[in-house]
Amino acid sequence: MSWFRPAEIGFRTRSQLADWGYGARLLLRLFMLAGSSLRRFGLVRDQIHFLGNYSLAIITVSGLFVGFVLGLQGYYTLQRYGSAEALGLLVALSLVRELGPVVTALLFAGRAGASLTAEIGLMRAGEQITAMEMMAVDPVSRLLAPRFWGGVICMPLLAAVFSAVGVFGGYVVGVLLIGVDPGSFWSQMQGGVDVWKDVGNGVVKSLVFGVAVTFIALLQGFKAQPTPEGVSTATTRTVVISSLSVLGLDFILTVMMFSI
Repeated sequence: MSWFRPAEIGFRTRSQLADWGYGARLLLRLFMLAGSSLRRFGLVRDQIHFLGNYSLAIITVSGLFVGFVLGLQGYYTLQRYGSAEALGLLVALSLVRELGPVVTALLFAGRAGASLTAEIGLMRAGEQITAMEMMAVDPVSRLLAPRFWGGVICMPLLAAVFSAVGVFGGYVVGVLLIGVDPGSFWSQMQGGVDVWKDVGNGVVKSLVFGVAVTFIALLQGFKAQPTPEGVSTATTRTVVISSLSVLGLDFILTVMMFSI
């Protein structure tokens, strides 16, 4: 069996474990740099503007159309059982529990995550990171930490905007176009959505997704090969790994939050 090469399998396994160990140490260091990063809040503020403000348009438009679809499909489903008045509750729970954090994280990975990876990867290819190390400037503290915490702060805010705009989209379709009673729409939502169990769990999800997506983007850019092909490959890997990580983490968090 010429394809079975134990030495090659062992080398790949050891390399993969080494990469995981490097990533774990880098994530731990980013958490330890939280205090120094927040003390230099100007750097974090710039990243919040870059990552959050420039992602706001796609988040808003996507949330509006997701709300449209939820309002339309939810009404047709609830109408079969004579529960069209619960449309507001359906739209709100779908958004704050699942769709808000998950879709926001996927969009954030495609827009901001790819941008972060390309930016750090180009710095690596242009030897700017090497020059910083030669001048005794820590690139993790100066480059990665502000971007990491900027992304973590942005994610819950963008998820909240997505959910709010989605609820408005459901209101437009359900109440203004179809004719659901507006009092029932809002009262069912207010009575059925729990601040801590539903909204709070959605915020926790968005924070976890923000950590995962931002860290993956920074890690891929920081470890990218200093070539155009290397930066392109790292950007693609960021989007793929981040999307799969968000979906996997969503399942784990949902089981932990709503099954206990």
